[in-house]
Amino acid sequence: MLAIPRFFVISKSSRLAGFPRIVSNSVRIRSFPSSSRLFCSCSENRPHMAPPTSSSSTKISVEYAKSNRSTCKKCSQKIDAKSLRLALVTRDNRGYDIVKWHHLDCFPFDSKILASSESIEGFSSLQRSDQDAIKKFFAEHDKSQEVCKVSEDTQKELGECDSKRRKAHETTEDVQNEVQESVTKKSKVVFDYSASNVKDKYKDATLSPKWKAFKTVIFLEEDDGLHASNKIAAFDFDGCLAKTSVNKSGADAWSLLYSSIPDKLQSLYNDGYKLVIFTNESNIERWKNKRQAAVDSKVGRLNNFIKKVMVPIQVFIACGLGKSGKAVNKEEDPFRKPQPGMWHLMEQHFNSGIPIDMDQSFYVGDAAGRKDDHSDADIKFAEAIGLKFHVPEEFFDV
Repeated sequence: MLAIPRFFVISKSSRLAGFPRIVSNSVRIRSFPSSSRLFCSCSENRPHMAPPTSSSSTKISVEYAKSNRSTCKKCSQKIDAKSLRLALVTRDNRGYDIVKWHHLDCFPFDSKILASSESIEGFSSLQRSDQDAIKKFFAEHDKSQEVCKVSEDTQKELGECDSKRRKAHETTEDVQNEVQESVTKKSKVVFDYSASNVKDKYKDATLSPKWKAFKTVIFLEEDDGLHASNKIAAFDFDGCLAKTSVNKSGADAWSLLYSSIPDKLQSLYNDGYKLVIFTNESNIERWKNKRQAAVDSKVGRLNNFIKKVMVPIQVFIACGLGKSGKAVNKEEDPFRKPQPGMWHLMEQHFNSGIPIDMDQSFYVGDAAGRKDDHSDADIKFAEAIGLKFHVPEEFFDV
């Protein structure tokens, strides 16, 4: 009696001792002596399937560049050492991370990997001004995405008819114009500020710790204890808070203008105001051969003043030049008072996104256009912004 055959599956690479190797996808059946059973072997080629990737395996990280050897994947320019850089990190099929570094302004949102700024790896270790820059960058992208979606939905509703298409185009332009007008009325001046544009030097002059430069502005990055607020108490420096002389330079060449200043500033700080100094200093730009001395003198006076009053203060110094009679076609520096550039820089990038209450905020300065005043720059600065204005002798009850 014949034994019931048994079948075994033998893979392409397998081989049993004493039996022939099977090298194709076909089934081969071979009979052996009666003492052996019938063997059947099958093999099939199955394509190798790579594990699927998903957006969950992609992340965003941020850090300060350790050297200048990395290159931005979008603009192909080098990323300076110690400057802010963002990485899109993806994982390939082998389980290895692929890191693509970018400048902040070059970061590709078409990757569809959107996250809150706080969830970015390394965000908590950044300086506060850089955290604010990243928050603003993400917020602006979210707004632009919403506008695009509204525009697409509107065009679908208007249909494919030529006349409706034209109407949709006109409507979209009107909406964009209204949005732009609204932004202009609110922010007045918009600067292309980014962390990568912030420098540790002003041209060839090195800045003190915590002081940075952006275009023609030198600013105190973050004073200990400073907090953002919807109430701003803003001041000029020379002739308002400090008595200085154009004939003397140096960090110690100043004195308090009024003895009541420290107590007044402390009271404002305790009431929840953020104290900000906006001051012009064109000597930093003019003194090309002595620029370092001009920077050290101005920054040194401001540092010593803050130590004297013992209140945290945010400071912006406009170093650019104004219009002169010899340079008729020269445009006035947008940051130099009475131009409102310094205010808008603070409002847009250095107040943690908190809207400013203009009714409670104010500006104090000595250049009010009076008979003995050297100019009217301070009062026009306040008018350009829409702030209440005070002269120092009135404000400090002298």
